[in-house]
Amino acid sequence: QPHLPLPAYQPQPPPTAPPRNGLADPIIPPKTNETTRTMAHAQAQPPPLEALSLDERAGQQGGAPPPALGQALHPQQAPQQLPPQMFTTAAQLLDLTDKKLMVALRDGRKLIGVLRSWDQFANLVLQSTSERLFTHSPPLQFADVPRGTFLVRGENVLLLGEVDLDKDDDVPVGFERGEVAEVQARVAGERTLRERREKERGKVLRGEGFVGEEGEGTF
Repeated sequence: QPHLPLPAYQPQPPPTAPPRNGLADPIIPPKTNETTRTMAHAQAQPPPLEALSLDERAGQQGGAPPPALGQALHPQQAPQQLPPQMFTTAAQLLDLTDKKLMVALRDGRKLIGVLRSWDQFANLVLQSTSERLFTHSPPLQFADVPRGTFLVRGENVLLLGEVDLDKDDDVPVGFERGEVAEVQARVAGERTLRERREKERGKVLRGEGFVGEEGEGTF
C-alpha cells in the first residue's frame, strides 16, 4: 500500500476560560515606559489630604495613634550626666578620686596622699599620706614624714590640688632636703615662736576693741 504523507503540525492556541456572566475578561495592555513613568510620578506626588479618608490620613502622617489623655506628647528622655568639671560643690572631688593630691590645712600643715574616699561634707580619706614640713628660717629645708592613712575633716581644708606625677620627685625651688628629726625640731621651734607672737598680737587687738578667735573682745 502506498504511504500517504502526514499533515504538517500546527500548534493549537491555549484554551481560554469561559466568560463569566456572559462577559469576556478585560484585555490588559502591556506596561510600557510611559506607563512606568506615570506610576512613578503618582507615587512621588501623593494626593492631598483633602482627598483622603480619616484612616488614610493617619497612615500618611505616620500611623501613630494620638496620645491618651494625661500622656506626655514627647517621650521622657533619661537625664544626661554632667561632667565632674561642671560641679562647684563636693561632687567636684569625683574627678580627683584615686589621684595623688596635695592638701593644705588651715593650721598650715601640708599633706600629700592618694584620695580614696570622700563625702558630701568634703571629709577626705587619704592613703599613703606623707606630711611635708618646711622651715621658714635659713637654711631653708624640707622633709616628708610618713603618716599612712589619714582622715581630714572638710572644714579644715584650705586648699587642695592634684600632684603632677612627672614632677613629684623634684625638689622645691629654694629648699633642700634635710633629715626628718632635724626639720621636725626646727619646725616645732618656729611654731612655738609663732604662737607666742600671735598671742601677744591678739592681746593688743582685744585691748583696742577687736574680737579675737577665742571669744569676745573688751570694749
